[in-house]
Amino acid sequence: MNLEDLRREYTFEGLNESEVADDPYVQFDVWFQAAIDSKIELPDVMTLATASKTGTPSARIVVLRGLDKDGFVFYTDYGSNKSHDLFENPQASLVFFWRELGRQVRISGAVMKVERSKSIAYFNSRPLESRLAAVASNQSEIISNRKLLEDRYSEIEQEVKKDSIKCPGNWGGFRVVPAEFEFWQGRKLRLHDRIRYRQGKGKSWIVERLAP
Repeated sequence: MNLEDLRREYTFEGLNESEVADDPYVQFDVWFQAAIDSKIELPDVMTLATASKTGTPSARIVVLRGLDKDGFVFYTDYGSNKSHDLFENPQASLVFFWRELGRQVRISGAVMKVERSKSIAYFNSRPLESRLAAVASNQSEIISNRKLLEDRYSEIEQEVKKDSIKCPGNWGGFRVVPAEFEFWQGRKLRLHDRIRYRQGKGKSWIVERLAP
């Protein structure tokens, strides 16, 4: 493979620290809505990076399932590898990348479990197939073959009715509470714009430009 063939030039408009919102949540909403309006496929998909208590990093794709002033929410099996990392080391980073707009957002902060009532409410809102899969699969557990998983799914499907599938006790949400945001806008000549928000005193945010 010739990686030189994959090079691209960015020709997007700039990002100026004097024009961005004072609140990074507001700025994120502006960019997130722009991604939705641009018909970008899967604008709510984000990379979640965690680290174990010994510092071993790990990253995977998850889906944003909630966003408010308390943080960014996703759901998972609490027995998964990502959950083990977060229980041992409750810090994480998120990355959104909207290629068509030449934009990236990085978010870092502490992580906490979502209130049980909210996890149950979200679980109950999911399609039947998704709920069945959550019950059938112990995420990240070693299994000998796929048939075991499919058989378990079919077994549970026969045992329960749509309205009687309860949210498993080991399934729920995590909330990333941002301490830092970075908004990256691709620019020509690789002189990209990077605007960082970091927490100041109280609830204020300090806005800074970073070299690309």
